Amino acid sequence: MRRLATLAVILLSFGPARADEGTSRTTTDNAEYCEALAARLAASPTPVSGTPRELAEEGKRLCASGHVRTGIAKLRRALRATRAEAPRGG
Repeated sequence: MRRLATLAVILLSFGPARADEGTSRTTTDNAEYCEALAARLAASPTPVSGTPRELAEEGKRLCASGHVRTGIAKLRRALRATRAEAPRGG
């Protein structure tokens, strides 16, 4: 009984989720998410070249060969690298 009370206190301390916290993106480690990341890279306004391109190609290859988690990690790194290379307005 004491464990149940402790669990209830822990759960209540997190509080209910609020709708005004902004939107969150749910990700899953599956082939569809690999394809979504690859599509985001393809639609990127910055040309994917050099290291980001290599990461993207390796990520797509890994996803295709069943190494989805590693492929997703590479695709995410490619997206971050592409954003870092994007020219900044100012």
